[in-house]
Amino acid sequence: MAFKPPYYAVIFTNLRTDQDPDYTITAHEMEELAKLQPGYLGFESARDILGITISYWESLDDIANWKSNIEHLAAQQRGIEDWYKWYKVRICRVEREYEFFKKAEGS
Repeated sequence: MAFKPPYYAVIFTNLRTDQDPDYTITAHEMEELAKLQPGYLGFESARDILGITISYWESLDDIANWKSNIEHLAAQQRGIEDWYKWYKVRICRVEREYEFFKKAEGS
């Protein structure tokens, strides 16, 4: 996943509660809804004990529009009430990126 800088990353770090009613379904629905938003670039997520989800956007306005999406607002409220013990959101401007790929053996 490579985007042309500069772009923005929204880093959502969280600790979940033991309650899980509809969490997986809602998380998938939000991922699919985000893909339809203007300025959406991509998404990465990992979870062990700590969950980290990063979404990538073209502009701060695109991020603000996503944050205020009515369905996303409902999911955010549900997260506060049921799914998260704690969370933090960071919004960062990505100025530069690089990556590494190991070559397959025999290549």
